[in-house]
Amino acid sequence: MAHRPARAAAARLSVSAPTGVEQRRARVQESVMAKAYLVGSGIAALSAAAFLIRDGGFSGADIHLFEEQEEVGGSLDAGGTPQAGYTMRGGRMFEARFRCTFDLLAGVPSLDDPSKSATQDILDSHEESPWDDAARLVTEGGRIVDGHAMGFSERHRLELVRCLATPERMLDGKRITDCFAEDFFTTDFWYMWCTTFAFEPWHSAIEFRRYLKRFVHLFPEFETMSGIYRTRYNQYDSIVRPLTAWLRDRGVTIHTGCRVADLSLKPGDGTTVQRILFAGGREEIPVAPEDLVFVTNGSMTADSVYGSHTGAPPAPHTGRSPGSWLLWHRLARGREDFGHPAVFDGNVKDSTWESFTVTAEDPAFLDWMETFTGRTTGRGGLLTLTASNWLLTLVVNRQPVYQRQPEGVSVWWGYGLFPDRPGNFVQKPMSECTGEEILHETLRHLNVDADVTDRVLATSTAIPCLMPYITSQFLVRSHGDRPQVVPKGSTNLAFIGQFAEVPDDVVFTVEYSVRTAWTAVAQLLKTDKQPPAVYKGHHDPHILAKALHTMHRR
Repeated sequence: MAHRPARAAAARLSVSAPTGVEQRRARVQESVMAKAYLVGSGIAALSAAAFLIRDGGFSGADIHLFEEQEEVGGSLDAGGTPQAGYTMRGGRMFEARFRCTFDLLAGVPSLDDPSKSATQDILDSHEESPWDDAARLVTEGGRIVDGHAMGFSERHRLELVRCLATPERMLDGKRITDCFAEDFFTTDFWYMWCTTFAFEPWHSAIEFRRYLKRFVHLFPEFETMSGIYRTRYNQYDSIVRPLTAWLRDRGVTIHTGCRVADLSLKPGDGTTVQRILFAGGREEIPVAPEDLVFVTNGSMTADSVYGSHTGAPPAPHTGRSPGSWLLWHRLARGREDFGHPAVFDGNVKDSTWESFTVTAEDPAFLDWMETFTGRTTGRGGLLTLTASNWLLTLVVNRQPVYQRQPEGVSVWWGYGLFPDRPGNFVQKPMSECTGEEILHETLRHLNVDADVTDRVLATSTAIPCLMPYITSQFLVRSHGDRPQVVPKGSTNLAFIGQFAEVPDDVVFTVEYSVRTAWTAVAQLLKTDKQPPAVYKGHHDPHILAKALHTMHRR
């Protein structure tokens, strides 16, 4: 079992003010009251607002978030109804060393019990229903694969060690396929690794190497996933809603349906934002020298399109950059220190995959899965269908998945990493399938009994979602393609989220976004409380020894 964060520290609902906060607050109040403007309302922006209050002495009334969509939360979304079907584009996993996230949420009350923190709720949920996967991989005919042996040859082991030992800059512009033989991508390890973290063979070798280093301590338990934590509900209910409520209680203003089109920068050396410009004719906002601006640059869920149980998703609008990307393009024009957005939004074919959410009024599928996997609902972890042309993976979490989910209604979720390929049973690409067809393909791969299949199809609603930029942060890149959180010479501008650069940590995690937010606040305000160091288990010889032992299982 992975090491748990200290429960006493995680449970606290108030964070003591770090040394210097009162002095900073006094300095701010002695001058013109400083304001903070945040572009976006995803977890990075929400976290930055919380750190401004907690560590920076800001009044919530002086913090404004501008969100292009009508809902807050960015990629941590969840919606729908039990009647029409629930939807969520994705689900994020956690582990014990997500130090920034647990520290932040330790000061935020949970939805169900305000006397308990959101962090404590995650820890309690893991203790009550930890994953213990016994059917991580399922092959043709619905046969469970023993994933204990990773399927490595000696060559594969040497390639993994060599990848870890290669200096990161030597991997600039390289794909994972540049570092491994072709048969590496048919090992049990690869099937488990790529579907846990959403890697494709053509993705960045830099990001793959960072993940190996960051999660090497999880190797011994990887096939059971027992070191992986989940939130009690979906992340919108378990993180976004309580964090947003905490911010609004402190006077933070979130402006929805409001798109920032550009920032006006002061001419000359350095980087200072002078004005915020909006789309749609909204009046621009002047930015004083003491004010701060935080930009979420890029979005992995931009231009997502939903289908329905009876209709396939429409083709996404990928001929132009969506708003969140367009702002980054405008800011980066002629500025090498602001990164290269075209590296990440310019190759949709390599960054697209599809998810689907199933809402059921009959427990038939969950009951069948319990018998098939030998695990009660919520204990099974991920299940990947290795024979699927779409490389389907299913997640049946503990119920309810939504805080307000009615009794008798169940929700489960899945995704396919290759939605452009024809299905094995439904002879067309996943991206052209209805939710019903995706559900049918899934049940056929599992070899579900005919009577159960009929019940599931008759009482379920499956809603697919096609996401053209979902793994854009994994695309092949070089150093400098992502901007630093606070670019050199910046006086009041920071970049936050998945497309700002944090050395050593891994993108496509909540932890990464929270870390960028904390880093931005700490650097711009020069606060005493800095984000904790990224956990580096690869520096621990005991962890390395266990990982090497795992790699040699047979």
